[in-house]
Order: sequence, then C-alpha cells, then structure tokens
Amino acid sequence: MEEINLKELFDYIKEKWLIILIVVLSLLSITFVYDKFIKVKTYSTYTTIALVKSNTDTKGLTQSDIQINQSLINTYSEIVKSKKVLNQVMKELDIKYSIKELSNKIEVNSVNDTEIIKIKVTDTNSKDAYLITNSVSKYFIKEVNDIYQMENVSVVDSAEISNEVSNNTLIRDLAIAILFGIASSSLVLFIIFYFDDRVKYNESFEEEIGLPVVSTIFKSRINDNKKRKIKTELIVNKYPKSVVSESIKNLRTNLQFSSIDKTLRTLLITSSIPSEGKSFISSNLAISFAQANKRVLLIDCDMRKGRLHKIFRLNNTNGYSNLLVDKIENYKEYIKKTNIPNLSVITRGTIPPNPSELLNSTKNKELIKELKKHFDKIIFDGVPCSGLTDSVIMSSLVDKVAIITSNKYCPKTELMNTINTFKKANASIAGIIVNNINSNKGYYGKYYYYYGDKK
Repeated sequence: MEEINLKELFDYIKEKWLIILIVVLSLLSITFVYDKFIKVKTYSTYTTIALVKSNTDTKGLTQSDIQINQSLINTYSEIVKSKKVLNQVMKELDIKYSIKELSNKIEVNSVNDTEIIKIKVTDTNSKDAYLITNSVSKYFIKEVNDIYQMENVSVVDSAEISNEVSNNTLIRDLAIAILFGIASSSLVLFIIFYFDDRVKYNESFEEEIGLPVVSTIFKSRINDNKKRKIKTELIVNKYPKSVVSESIKNLRTNLQFSSIDKTLRTLLITSSIPSEGKSFISSNLAISFAQANKRVLLIDCDMRKGRLHKIFRLNNTNGYSNLLVDKIENYKEYIKKTNIPNLSVITRGTIPPNPSELLNSTKNKELIKELKKHFDKIIFDGVPCSGLTDSVIMSSLVDKVAIITSNKYCPKTELMNTINTFKKANASIAGIIVNNINSNKGYYGKYYYYYGDKK
C-alpha cells in the first residue's frame, strides 16, 4: 500500500472545503424539509400495570410471588400482542388496522426490573393512541385473569391524550446530517486523493522521481488596475517583478548552475503530456535570458501544434519545418525579430507530414551547429513526449533537457515514463520544472528565502 502523506491529505481536504460545505448544507436542507414537511408526525401515550393482587390485602404476597411475576414479564408481553387481545381491541374500537400493523404500534417493557410493565402505543392520531392503550390494557388484564385464574394485575397509571409529537427529532437529525456530511464527503475526498496518480509536489518529490527540481513556477494571478485578467503570456517582459517572473529568473539561474563543466548553450524544454505550460515557460525563460544581455534564439520545434507564433504574434509562414527543407545558409530569412531586445524566434512553420524525420536529419544537426555560432542561448520548445519521439531525437542534439510537469495535473506514471525514456536515450537531463504551484504567502516566503532575488 502506498504511504499516505497526512499533511498532504489534510491540505487536500482543506482545499476542497467548499465541496464539504455544499454536501453538508445539502444534507441539512434535505433533513429539515423531510422532518418539517414530509415525515409523518406521531403521538405516544402509555399505561403502567403492576403484577400484584387486586385486593388490598397484601399479607399473602411473598418474595416468591414477586420473583414469579418478574419471570412472567416476557410471557405477559406476548399476551399484550396476542391475536386474542388485539382482535378484541380492534372490534371494540372499530379500527381497520391489521393485526401486524396494530402490533407494531405497541411497545411493552418492564420498569427497572420491577413487577411493573409499561404498555406504550404510538399512532399518527393522539386520540387513537390513547384509546388503543386503554383498550389493550383492559383486555390484557382480562386475559391474564382468564389464563391464571387470579387477579394479580392492576393499572398503576392510566393513559392520557398527549399532543406532544413523539418523533420530533429535528435537532438530532440535523446534528447527524452535519456529521454524516462531513464524514462522507471527507471519505470520498480521501478515496479520490488515494487513487489520484497526478503529480503532487512536496518535500519528498525529488526522492520519488530520482531527479532534482531545478525550479518551481508559480501560478499567474496577475490582473490589471481594472481587475481584468491579463491576456499576454509574456509575464517576464510585462511584469518583471511579479511572483511568476521571479520564479522564472530563479529557473534561469538554476539552469546555469546545472551545467558546471561547460556553458549551457542549447536547451530543450519538453513535457510528458500537452497543456503543462511548456510554451509559456519556454517563452518567458527566453525573455529572462535576453534580459540578462544574452543573444537568445527561441525555436519552436513542435511542428505539430507549436504556438510560439501566437504567443509573440509573429507570422508563421516560414518556420523551422520550412528551414529544414531549405538551404542552411538561408537561416537568416527564417529568424524573426521580436520587440524584446536580444530575443529572436523561429516559429514552427508549415506542418509537415514527417516531423520526426526532419528533426532526425543530418541537416538539423548542421543547422544547430550553425545557429550556435550566432547566439549565446538557443531554447527549443519541444513536443510533449507521450507517444512521440520528436523530443527524444532533439535531446541528443542539445546540451540539456528540462522536463516540465504540471502540479496536480500530470499523471505521475506519465512523468516517470518520460524520465525513463530520456534516460534510455542517454539524454543530459537538467532536472524537473514543476509548474502551476500555488503562490500562497507561506510557501512563497520559504521559496524566496532559499533562492533570493536573482536578477
């Protein structure tokens, strides 16, 4: 069984507090409506009967008599609900209940292990409950006298009409609804959490995957002065002091430290599955290097669904796929300048029928060698690895590979498959970039303390 991180579980349930609240409020509403408007109201009344001699002369009553009467309590209970007694009650009151229905309305108990029994009747009509109780006690006493030929049964307390609802359990039911709502929703959340295979970043994450985390990228919650969401993805350029920009700058610094033996010139950014933020991080990382006075070329080698041209709002007519079928010396015609100093982009170009073959061609290797002569940093925005070999091919042509995984989105099995694939290809993996971390104050403060403000 997989070990459960209790803190993670607690944080996960706390994060889903709204779901628990909705479940509890729903159960409270259902319980209230049921108790107030649907549940049939019932009324109860009772009579107590002592198993003693009916005359006032008690000299003949011995301890043995009392013990015998106590042992006969169960027998008397059966007599109360016997067909003979109930038939007489039904005939006297002219009621249309069946024997079973009438028997279910009657409850017989002994009073604190005494020689007294309590006959309690519950009915939807308080008057009917009163009439049934008195009638049952009357015919019970008669039947006991007939069976045992002795008058040793007498009424202690006669039944009275009660207008108090006996099944008014609203407060108790509401309390049960609250407890059941919290318990049931928490149990469901626990089951979801336990079987959730998505990546969950924590202190033991590096140990679990066997690779270092080069950086964590926080979720972007940037709004303009009018509280509208910013549409641009180039956060580092427009908001250089934001939490996201700071985390990108830390990524830049950590990547440089990951390649101590030689200068990091070429870097492939890839992911396990689509929509993990690969292009977003590639674009902002390129801007970060450009802001550090590096000549940066960002290449979209995702020839299937690459979108760098949309992020930078560039023409995609001539891109990387077109360059790979053209002459290498014409590369300058494909490099597009951006409005960000030191940053150029080669878009994906026309979608080819054979992207893997183009990337695995000798021309691609020669092209990368040529481009390295003119740029300090070349960042390749690769293809997600799930089911595709494009990024694996590119991993042999670059200095380092950085794998992006989106927190609480990417299945851990997919991430491990990607890591193992690159390891088998002998790729130089810089580490994992964990995207979409919540930028709560506590976590960001801890992160910022360790890494500082790296410009």
